Amino acid sequence: MKELAVTTRDIARELARKYSTMTHDELTTLEGILVPMKFAKGDMIIHEKEVCKCIYYIWHGLIRQFYFKNGKEVTEHLGVDRSIFMCIESLFKEEPSKLQVEALEPSLIYALPKKRLEEEAIHNVNIQMLYRKILEESLIISQVHADLVRFETAQARYKKICQLNPQVVLRAPLNYIANYLQMTPETLSRVRTATLNEG
Repeated sequence: MKELAVTTRDIARELARKYSTMTHDELTTLEGILVPMKFAKGDMIIHEKEVCKCIYYIWHGLIRQFYFKNGKEVTEHLGVDRSIFMCIESLFKEEPSKLQVEALEPSLIYALPKKRLEEEAIHNVNIQMLYRKILEESLIISQVHADLVRFETAQARYKKICQLNPQVVLRAPLNYIANYLQMTPETLSRVRTATLNEG
């Protein structure tokens, strides 16, 4: 299977295609930074109070980023194949994370240790560009989610996630999707039915 035969070189090329142009030597440098990691369904990728030291790229799999508020889990992010995640505050402040990250499917993830990335970015413009573009993307994703739950109706929230992240809607458990969209599973069920009936 192609998914199993992927190399760190393939991942370096994929990241360069997405975020920055790179020479052969720069790809080799990026390849040297990447750390492959495999997780089974239910494995914790980042634990609460752990310092996040990497940016993570999901080659294949599904993750959920969440925290506890008043004893209840709050899903902040659902990530799927070919996307980035990190605990941004912990990463930059080098403080224990309030967030946790769990694999919801068997996942192959490539870590980009921040320290190595920054060392290379100092004297490599294209790796600096890649780093900047990844951070920009992460901030935009956070802002889109914040605006979604602040300003949109339940139905508009659901339609937006279907449009932006159809794979998440197909693969993530409904209770996590509902939690991410800040609605009850019952509301999500009603909204889905109404949306399907519109179609």
